[in-house]
Amino acid sequence: MQFYSTNNKSIREDLKTAVLQGLAADKGLFMPEQVPVLPANFWSWLPGRSMGEIGFEVLKHFFCPDIPEQQFRVMVDEAFDFPVPVKPVDGRIQVLELFHGPTLAFKDVGARFLARVMSYFADLQGDGIQVLVATSGDTGSAVAQGFYRVPGVHVHILYPSGLVSPLQELQFASLGENITAYEVDGTFDDCQRMVKEAFMDVDLREQLILTSANSINLARFLPQSVYYFYALSQIPVADWADTVFAVPSGNLGNLTAGLIAWKMGLPIRRFIAANNANKVFCNFIEHGLYAPHPSVATIANAMDVGDPSNFTRIEDLFAGEWLQMKAVLSGHSFSDGEIADTIKAVYVETGYLLDPHGATGYAALTNSLSPREKGIFLATAHPAKFRESVSSVIGDEVPIPERLAKYLLLDKKSVKISFDYKSLKTCLLSHVE
Repeated sequence: MQFYSTNNKSIREDLKTAVLQGLAADKGLFMPEQVPVLPANFWSWLPGRSMGEIGFEVLKHFFCPDIPEQQFRVMVDEAFDFPVPVKPVDGRIQVLELFHGPTLAFKDVGARFLARVMSYFADLQGDGIQVLVATSGDTGSAVAQGFYRVPGVHVHILYPSGLVSPLQELQFASLGENITAYEVDGTFDDCQRMVKEAFMDVDLREQLILTSANSINLARFLPQSVYYFYALSQIPVADWADTVFAVPSGNLGNLTAGLIAWKMGLPIRRFIAANNANKVFCNFIEHGLYAPHPSVATIANAMDVGDPSNFTRIEDLFAGEWLQMKAVLSGHSFSDGEIADTIKAVYVETGYLLDPHGATGYAALTNSLSPREKGIFLATAHPAKFRESVSSVIGDEVPIPERLAKYLLLDKKSVKISFDYKSLKTCLLSHVE
């Protein structure tokens, strides 16, 4: 399959080039030249299947035969080797728990898959690949863990100083070896801007094989479509057509993946984009005007994005037709106070403990489900990753799973830099062999 730029559909690349470039030559995002509709027998086959089985059947349309099917099946099984259960929470609302992977965040799904695809192409390439990524929280830890000690790949992670939780920070800033963390004196938007400048820097890209592990990379966001199918495989078929997915939304990669699944035939009713106070996308869905603005810090920090990169992909999926988007999409945004109230109320009433991001999804469902609809919200991270804010809300300590607690014993190894792109370029060029 070929992949085209969202800026110009005549610019097309094969899978390897699209993955290794990250961005198209004209700085657009890559999209598949076609989104195949899955065959009718897929839906009767789906119930009870494993996530690995589903992942292979869904993703092979995009990644094979560029990657031979036999090898690709192994990649998918290895990447999706942890539980992703659907659990009841309250009445007609269920949760898709995406936090049972190595770093206890949904981004383990995409990052583990991407690491295997990148490793495959690194072997073919024969040269060192530099992966550059900005993070507002869980992307950094998932990418770092996914690529840690992967031969032929060095990962550079930019994050805003003081604006990710200490536990999140240690998950990617304590590793060293082929993982370098840059603590940027600025916001996530500054980090994302610096990443984009690096990809636009012709001089830099002539000296390095530079790619991205953010959801701008198609091999990071496409695998996220799989867990929407997997969620349906766990619920009664009779409920599919009335199901509403509420998706905590920051950089919009998760929502874009859900819409890809919908284009492939996912037989659900609709999606809700759940924002925190950074409600650029919700405002767009309501008014049809996309107006980026500087992000503001919230307790749902992984969603603190003022200019989401994947907006252009969503526009592309609907050919820019706003009314068509509104037919399948709605949006809700929530203040820190509303997020905290939701966490506390759900904990008191049901015993289920939400993280701040999942809380926006739950709140979006309670605000908008019709009597016949059934809701599934995405729990994108374990609440222990935000234990300070969650503990203060519920008035009790949040237990820390052992796989997280071990990081509290490690030292931070990050490199402090300014939000001036030149400082980043100097660091990256030090990796030129």
